[in-house]
Amino acid sequence: MNVLRAAWGIVTGHMVTLKYLFKRKSTIDYPRVPYPHPERFRGVHELRKYDDGLERCIGCELCAVACPANAITVIGAENDPAAPTSPGQRYGYRYEIDMLRCIFCGWCEEACPTDAIVLTPRFDIADYTRERLVYGKDRLVVTDPFKQHLANTESAAKTEPGVI
Repeated sequence: MNVLRAAWGIVTGHMVTLKYLFKRKSTIDYPRVPYPHPERFRGVHELRKYDDGLERCIGCELCAVACPANAITVIGAENDPAAPTSPGQRYGYRYEIDMLRCIFCGWCEEACPTDAIVLTPRFDIADYTRERLVYGKDRLVVTDPFKQHLANTESAAKTEPGVI
């Protein structure tokens, strides 16, 4: 009797395996296959530049005021007329976003009068230390003008994962 019961258990187990073997997988081969985001997904921030290379951020600090989590630190400074950083009189001398505090609500994006800050569909921000998750201008400013135009579009989901 015990032999029949054990054999039936093995057959039942194989039937369960066969049932799920040919079904569509619920997992993806990340990072080779990008995760399909909902259209309004908000991910990692980026600071944009104008086509002439000047930063859009004018250091007005409205994004920092609008942030409910106090994740954004902006310190503005006066522009050098000989070599301006942004088109206005001021620019964001120090711009930091604490990704551990950010709740990705998008209020900073809505508060920005120059559309300098944008939330992209990229979401891979994991790191080993807390200090590296405070993004400065070196990680936020987009240097390649082609990539900045991909933000918040459907084509951005097709970009290489892990690119910040």
